[in-house]
Amino acid sequence: MTKQEGILKWNKCLDIIKNNLDEAQYQAFFATIVAYDFKGNDLYLQVPSMFFIEQIESNYLDLLRKTIKRVYETDINLYYKYDVVGKKEEADNADNSSITLKQAKNASLNPFYRQTMPEIDSRLNMYNTFENYCGSMSNKLAVSIGMAIATNPECKTFNPMFLFGATGVGKTHLVQAIGIKVKELNPEKRVLYVTAREFESQYTTAVVQKKINDFINFYQSIDVLILDDIHEFAGKQGTQNTFYYIFNHLQQNKKQIIMSSDTRPADMDGFVPRLSSRFKWGVTVEISKPDYSLRRDVLNMKALQDGLTIADDVLDYIATNVTDSVRELEGIVTSLLAYSTVLNQDISIDLANVVISNAVKTNKKQITFELIVETVSAYFNIDSDSIYGKSRKREISDARQVVMYLAKEMTQLSSTNIGMRLSRDHATVLHSCRIVKERISIDKKLQEDIDNLTNELKK
Repeated sequence: MTKQEGILKWNKCLDIIKNNLDEAQYQAFFATIVAYDFKGNDLYLQVPSMFFIEQIESNYLDLLRKTIKRVYETDINLYYKYDVVGKKEEADNADNSSITLKQAKNASLNPFYRQTMPEIDSRLNMYNTFENYCGSMSNKLAVSIGMAIATNPECKTFNPMFLFGATGVGKTHLVQAIGIKVKELNPEKRVLYVTAREFESQYTTAVVQKKINDFINFYQSIDVLILDDIHEFAGKQGTQNTFYYIFNHLQQNKKQIIMSSDTRPADMDGFVPRLSSRFKWGVTVEISKPDYSLRRDVLNMKALQDGLTIADDVLDYIATNVTDSVRELEGIVTSLLAYSTVLNQDISIDLANVVISNAVKTNKKQITFELIVETVSAYFNIDSDSIYGKSRKREISDARQVVMYLAKEMTQLSSTNIGMRLSRDHATVLHSCRIVKERISIDKKLQEDIDNLTNELKK
């Protein structure tokens, strides 16, 4: 078969493909593909971009393979090239601003072979590692799932991972720790961290410059995509629709997606349903506000990193009064360093009070899960360890249910987090809370006990 005959046969392939697709599909993905060379059994095709190859490979592969076999009546090796759209220096380093791709050996079901993609800047802050991340019951589940993803990225049990929690609780640090660990264990992986605002800006630029296909193509090449603050996509339908196609491609090709938000998927407004529903496909996990144990650990680690010596009573004071945010705790230690250095003062409770009063609202008392257990145990005159144990004695079981009820009413802990502290599941917590509510309506003594405990905790 001559070169010209081989090229012309591709036109016959296009005729058959056109007859098997509707006009819109054909015009979108095949009409612009041109055969520019044929040598032996090697057919060379010019395509507009890698995006077209991705779409054909995902949706029309079987039709293409059968058509080529029918027209050429033999096995054909497909080669293709597409223009590279990017920075000038990248184009200058390419082969005439194009990339040629060859069929993979022994890939009879897939006539396309994708070259190893170039290295990218993952945009990860290398400080934000698991080693620098303090763990406690308030983030234990999120950390465990994150480590499972990082150490075994091929396992897609937790894909996508949707992480939510209030501002400053450590979401960004954790998602970046996952990315850093993936790169550490699998250097060849293309890992990318990007904020929703940056993604939106890039998308807008791509639309203006008419490079949306290249924008989509780049994101579809990522192995682990970490998208921070995705709630900022609210109301931006164009961005959402584009991310929807990227999400689908990554999911179908078993690439890991990690997203963070300040609210759970069910409470997110301003999102198209087909995208918001996908947020719930994998695992949704909350990072609660830092408990006392975590706050102390954060203060200790930050002080150690800054070379500060802070007395235990000062640490206790800060941990008791700065309760909402890990970020605020780190800021307090940084401020203490500045104050003590400039003013040449020892770090005392008085100095800590000055710094805290300038930075955050002081809480007279933080109601924690541990405080609730201690207060309930003392009130009912039982050992606090029994609350955490497996005893089913009536007085202990009742006290445990009261603890669950008060924790649900007076803290920001989720049912899952409450259950984990007591080695129970979230269903048990929900059941216990419902039982206490039902009993309160008919049991005046229990109502009195709950009121007394509530008042004691609020003192």
